[in-house]
Amino acid sequence: MNRIHLVVLWHMHQPQYRDPETGCYVLPWTRLHATKDYYGMVKLMEEVPGFHATFNMVPSLCMQLEEYASGNFKEPWFALAFKHADELTREDKGEILGRAFQVNHERLLTRWPRFLELYDWSRGAGGAQALITFRARDWRDLQVLSQLAWMDEAWFASDPVVNRLASRGKDYTEKDKTELKEKQLELIRLVLPSYREAAARGQIEISTTPFYHPILPLLCDSDVARVANPGTPLPRRAYRRPEDAREQLRRAKEYHERVFGAKPVGLWPSEGSVSDQALAIAAEEGFQWFGTDEGVLGRTLNVGFFREASGIAANADRLYQPWRLQMQSTGITGLFRDHHISDLIGFVYSRMDSRAAAADLHGRLRHIGETVQNGKPLTICIFLDGENAWEYYPGNGREFLREFYKRIAGDADFRSLTASEAIAAADGIATTNTIFPASWINANFDVWIGHQEDVTAWDLLWDAREAYGKAESAFQKGRPGAPTKEGLAEAQESLLAAEGSDWCWWYGPEHSTANDAEFDALYRKHLTGVYLALGQVAPEELAKPIKRVAERAYQLAPSANLKVKVDGVDSSYFEWLGAGVYSPERRGGSMHGRVFYLKELRYGFEDERFVMRVECFTESLGELEDPEFRIVIGGNEELAVVVNLERGRVKEYAVEKSRVCLLNPEELAEVAFQRTLEVAVNREALGLKGLSKFTVGVALWHGGLPIDVLPAEGFFDVQLGEENSAWAVEQKA
Repeated sequence: MNRIHLVVLWHMHQPQYRDPETGCYVLPWTRLHATKDYYGMVKLMEEVPGFHATFNMVPSLCMQLEEYASGNFKEPWFALAFKHADELTREDKGEILGRAFQVNHERLLTRWPRFLELYDWSRGAGGAQALITFRARDWRDLQVLSQLAWMDEAWFASDPVVNRLASRGKDYTEKDKTELKEKQLELIRLVLPSYREAAARGQIEISTTPFYHPILPLLCDSDVARVANPGTPLPRRAYRRPEDAREQLRRAKEYHERVFGAKPVGLWPSEGSVSDQALAIAAEEGFQWFGTDEGVLGRTLNVGFFREASGIAANADRLYQPWRLQMQSTGITGLFRDHHISDLIGFVYSRMDSRAAAADLHGRLRHIGETVQNGKPLTICIFLDGENAWEYYPGNGREFLREFYKRIAGDADFRSLTASEAIAAADGIATTNTIFPASWINANFDVWIGHQEDVTAWDLLWDAREAYGKAESAFQKGRPGAPTKEGLAEAQESLLAAEGSDWCWWYGPEHSTANDAEFDALYRKHLTGVYLALGQVAPEELAKPIKRVAERAYQLAPSANLKVKVDGVDSSYFEWLGAGVYSPERRGGSMHGRVFYLKELRYGFEDERFVMRVECFTESLGELEDPEFRIVIGGNEELAVVVNLERGRVKEYAVEKSRVCLLNPEELAEVAFQRTLEVAVNREALGLKGLSKFTVGVALWHGGLPIDVLPAEGFFDVQLGEENSAWAVEQKA
């Protein structure tokens, strides 16, 4: 058979979960994958020293790992998981119920019968039953098991503390929790040093990705998306910032050298996304190789890699070799993954016995070597995420990997090589002078720019980038009012973070998670941070969620005309009787790292005024210094009532129409705040002629940031017509 040069690349990535406003980690996935995956994946290599692999470490991930390893971090779920059970508040308990069971149920939750028991008990009445019936013992067990589920397999076997806690499975003490907390921190501290050690002994190569994981081709020119899919919706202004693509690469190089002690020569472009322009910049920055998917190569060469029943790809001889992208003044070598085999590991082998799956994978690779005869070694590339698949495997996939590594290392017809080793060992490298612009997902960019939500995100990014560019020019020319050097640097950091791919991953219909709202809010906070650092006011659009997923809410249309005294208090029981209601399923305080401030909205119609009452979570709102309410009513034109509080009272308010501040706001609207915010807007100011409905939304801003919105999707419809206890529809003249 043909000798096989096997290149395995594990891509390790998490987006920046730290809230730029509070410094808190909104989501815990970097920490939890560090304890379950990142350490164990590279540590396992020591058991099979003859097996070589490549690990791609994204700088935005490693930066978070460094902060966690320092112990100087703020993460609400970490603090809550180890809080003394006797001190848990009702809010704390609700948070635990919402977070603890976000784990693979088949492999991780059911590993401990007690964990499954607590899950079953917690389902009653949507969790409300657990809030009443769980005792301190139950909360302690739930806290410990929710963290044990994310511990590394090797530590279950070898570490005395972790082994003891896992074996017991229930009846934990506060001392047990403290010991587990220390073990988590100890394990996180080992992650990055373990990669440095493996690279130093030559068993692994560490490659990198542009710093904040942006889609480089789209940064260079967002219109390039139309090459792969002519029907892709595009932003109204093309995003063309190749200088940002270069900055993301330069920062990645500098960071990689500091953390791992050597400059990276290999690049895994975010999501395998490539274009001639992006790779030319990478080559100019000194990168020698890149990796992506077979679909990109197929479209580049205009050939297909369709599989026959035995799994052998058509044109396999062209797939299983490196390709040199030779440009006018420079070049870079590409490696292209076998999509089919990579997906077997990602999605299929987890349902098989581990040894049988490893044997099947080894057998498939041997079959390729026996079938594809081209007189030179075949370079077969297996590239996939290094953390996400394993929770679906028994034993976190460690037995599967161990068995597979041993089979390859023990087979004389195979050489497992790092990416650089494989390129050096190749028997001749084919050349192309262009590459098809696409990603490793469906050989296009649709996930990141193929939906209206994506387009909205790019439009907002364009605005922020334009504001930064103008401020940078003002600074360089020494103009009055220009930002400081420090402010400019802070704005650039927020901008580069917003250019990351992870935000648009969750926009559009392709992907969704229980944490969609958190991802959406983080993206808009990064953009808001650009304006704040420049000393500018962030645009109103950043208060509105991009992900239009309706939150679960009780809604009731108005049932009677109202007569309201605008004073910020309930003047009488009957004052708001018959009002419309929008009341989402929210709790005050922190939920999954997010704090809710806005509780409920009531609204209705007087003869000549539209009236609203905004109820807040008093305790949460009381922690804010001088917040600002923005009530937006969308008719033929958008009208906003902006209310500034000072020491819990209305300091001033303004009425804006189409972003222009109107004179004499007291003639257009009345505002009061004591226990609640009450607002009345004159009918003539709304401009509703010809409309059968209009929209209403409330945003709460603090420190220049939109921190809460009601409803979560930005607005809801208010129907007109007497049948809705509303004004009659006015026909246009």
